[in-house]
Amino acid sequence: MIRIDARIPVFLATASDDAAMGVAWLVENPAEASWDGRETGHVAGCACCVARSPVAETLGRLFRARAVGEVPFFTRLGAVPAGPEGEAALRQALETDGLASACYRLETVGASL
Repeated sequence: MIRIDARIPVFLATASDDAAMGVAWLVENPAEASWDGRETGHVAGCACCVARSPVAETLGRLFRARAVGEVPFFTRLGAVPAGPEGEAALRQALETDGLASACYRLETVGASL
């Protein structure tokens, strides 16, 4: 049985990695303890956003922006955590957040483009 995984792969990167075609970037801002802000465009406390982490919220906004053409279409997402805590938050969002895990998957080391 062939299983197709159409989720967008997320790979861990550093701030010095070069941009590539088809890659969007998600960068943690440790000074504000956020991943690119926290606005969601929903009513505060709605069921789809309650108890979502900043990185999960940002992943959701980025996927929506991709879907409606607000950002250039990308096929991969490079994530630049500021440290081990940021990496752990990203991993947790990809494993436990319903929307994030439905849209994205953590790319394994050495995966091809």
